[in-house]
Amino acid sequence: MKVFITGGGGFLGYRLALRLLERKTLVGPEGKPVSISQIRLFDAAFPPNPDARLQCLKGDIAEPGAIIAAMDSDTSSVFHLAAVVSAGAEADFDLGYRVNLDGTRNLLEACRKLKTPPRMVYASSLAVFGGKLPAVVDDNVTPTPQTSYGTQKVVGEYLLNDYSRKGFLDGRSLRLPTIVVRPGKPNLASTSFASGMFREPLNGLVCECPVEASTELWILSPRQAIESFIHAHDLHSSAWGANRALTLPGITISVKDGIEALRRIAGDEVAARVVLKPVDRIQTMIRTFPARFNAARALAMGFAADAGIDAIVKDYIASEGIKL
Repeated sequence: MKVFITGGGGFLGYRLALRLLERKTLVGPEGKPVSISQIRLFDAAFPPNPDARLQCLKGDIAEPGAIIAAMDSDTSSVFHLAAVVSAGAEADFDLGYRVNLDGTRNLLEACRKLKTPPRMVYASSLAVFGGKLPAVVDDNVTPTPQTSYGTQKVVGEYLLNDYSRKGFLDGRSLRLPTIVVRPGKPNLASTSFASGMFREPLNGLVCECPVEASTELWILSPRQAIESFIHAHDLHSSAWGANRALTLPGITISVKDGIEALRRIAGDEVAARVVLKPVDRIQTMIRTFPARFNAARALAMGFAADAGIDAIVKDYIASEGIKL
């Protein structure tokens, strides 16, 4: 089995690849585990000294022909994680549409040309929802995105549905909660502070949080997100039906909840490093993202949420080797 990961040099994409190396198999068309013979990563950049078992190809997903040239014709599994993130797509309208829409269409067309229709897992977002929403959102709520990023993501979902309907591929879209805690440096996502409010204080730095303490988010850990990608891939096509998109289970936390979790785990001094400095632009965008979901469909399909915010933070501390 050959696996192709767009955004494979990014945080989740690269860790997904390492998890697949560890796992060694994915479920094949016959419903049984098949050995992974190749994992090919496609991205604009990669971590220093990537694992030699991974094939890393630099390229531009929006460049016509780039994906077709990079992907072997007998590729059977595709994970599409490449994207310009929320605030970046909002700030640069043309770039967002070029990568998030044109790039997705290029990938779908490349999949259409493969020898057999591949399974494809698409990283969508809660940003597909917006406007006037019920207190708790479920998968029956019609997406009405209020950002360019959310619009690009929901169009990608509809394209994946249609390509699946036509039999060009076997797609499944996962609306990801905000991923917490991401190591490394802040990115351009409007929700970047959700990781920064843990990461920076635990590493001895001050985090200027651009939203109010009452701001709520629907979150998921990196570890659980990666397991969700794999689980989505391995589910039989019949489990998805006509609607190939769903919201992943998560937990709702407020910024205040996060600060209190830091206090419980690392003490008052660490918690005090979170400084609230609301920024209207960020606050306005975050208000369009719902924070409470009924993920009954995903739970019934075997997806899982994290145990709680304390468990997420402790997992980050352990994985990064942070000494308190």
